[in-house]
Amino acid sequence: MIQLTQVCHQFHIGGKGKGRSIPVLHDIDLRVERGEILSIVGRSGSGKSTLLNLISGYIRPTSGGITVAGKTVTGLSEGEWADFRLAHYGFIFQSFQLIPGMTAYENVELPMVLKGISPKLRRRRVTSLLKEVGLDAYSDHYPGELSGGQQQRVSVARALVLEPPIVLADEPSGSLDSENEGQLLTMIQHLNRELGTTFVIITHDEQVAAIGHRTIRLQDGRLV
Repeated sequence: MIQLTQVCHQFHIGGKGKGRSIPVLHDIDLRVERGEILSIVGRSGSGKSTLLNLISGYIRPTSGGITVAGKTVTGLSEGEWADFRLAHYGFIFQSFQLIPGMTAYENVELPMVLKGISPKLRRRRVTSLLKEVGLDAYSDHYPGELSGGQQQRVSVARALVLEPPIVLADEPSGSLDSENEGQLLTMIQHLNRELGTTFVIITHDEQVAAIGHRTIRLQDGRLV
């Protein structure tokens, strides 16, 4: 589903023609199988978030190649990447990233609106997903009226509303207490089994990593 070949990345500090480059990732060879839950662990500064940003196209590798769902994505333009993300990825963030002025229903519905899907299909899909995550009774609630665990469940539903083949999760339980974390992890495992969704989870939490079929560790920008 995802393949990185000899991927390196460095950030440049300072103006053009001056300053210096700081290497972040070194010679990353990584293959993520279809339907896999892959956990990526490592200390802060190890390169985890940079790796996720490379996979999702928000930054470009300094060198090396990335293939997603059989397509070489390294040379895509910004517009092409936006369309590709909408078609292939769902995202779960530590900070939920819900829109405060939209209800739970509207937050989940938004990706379908952006893709131009009909209101009838949107209503059916959003209603079904909110029920799946146990929030059908809260569809008209705004994020500020929901607990942290409920907000994260809304974000999971939003990530899945377009039925993406891949969900990228960046510290998905970082803002949750232990009870809500357990519920979230159980939900991810259930959705992976039922829908065959591929999950790539960035985490520093060994309990979160444990739900993965496989765990890789980043240390100083290298896979170990």
